[in-house]
Amino acid sequence: MQVLFIGGTRFIGAHAARLLHDQGIDITVFHRGKSENPLIADVRHIRDASAEYPILRYPTSVTTRDWDVVVHMVAMGDADTRAAVDAFRRAGRLVLISSGDVYRAYGRLIGIEPGPPDPLPLGEDAPLRTRLFPYRGQEETIGSFAHDYEKILAEQAVMSRAGGNWTVLRLPKVYGQEENSDLSTVYGFASRPGWRWTHGHVVNVAAAVALAVTHPSAAGRIYNVGEETTPTIGERLALLPNAAGEIPRPPPMNFEQSIVYDTSRIRSELGYRELLPEQDAMLSVASRSSATSHI
Repeated sequence: MQVLFIGGTRFIGAHAARLLHDQGIDITVFHRGKSENPLIADVRHIRDASAEYPILRYPTSVTTRDWDVVVHMVAMGDADTRAAVDAFRRAGRLVLISSGDVYRAYGRLIGIEPGPPDPLPLGEDAPLRTRLFPYRGQEETIGSFAHDYEKILAEQAVMSRAGGNWTVLRLPKVYGQEENSDLSTVYGFASRPGWRWTHGHVVNVAAAVALAVTHPSAAGRIYNVGEETTPTIGERLALLPNAAGEIPRPPPMNFEQSIVYDTSRIRSELGYRELLPEQDAMLSVASRSSATSHI
């Protein structure tokens, strides 16, 4: 197989590219060249300034090849997703990395969607948000991409323009040594012990990406990714090292709405299984972070 990663030099993308490369798949990563990851030092790289977010044009060095699969790790919204679909019409399939923040339940959590809490777990057919651009106005704190970021529009673009040659992966809150290593998305909610939020270790999420690339049944399907069972914050903390200092104050959110994904579809249809047991993986990350005084 010939697989192109758009982005993918960091975190999830790098781990997924490594897993696929180790399976004997020919991997090329298209990126800006601003970050070089030793995890994928031995795969093919195409470095181009046009790979700045949002990516709206692609050089002929990537568009003239017949890719079996293109994995878009950094699609932000409608315009850049359309650009990718149009540029890679010769590709066999486009795998779009999306997010669980598309669900209406997430909008109710952060206060932009009115109504009672949505029932859990959230399957792939659960209602999506009606209020778009959930991070607009937060550009100064999380980056300029927040203005146009909207995975709902990205999903709609790939599904409407790529025929059936697409796969959408809705990711959970991901953690690992490279990012979210202090597990602030767990420790930061210690004052809400009954609340739940589906997580996934970066290696396990990368394994789901790799499986979506290689499995023929993934075409035309949407999959939630994440742990099979989502514990409460209190249940997680009971298994993790104690955090130093005061219990932090969580952000002002509607904690009547937990965020729990049903991940049975990817397990039953594609045979997905975690490479690392999630409980052990989280404990390992927390213990290493605690030992280096990151918590």
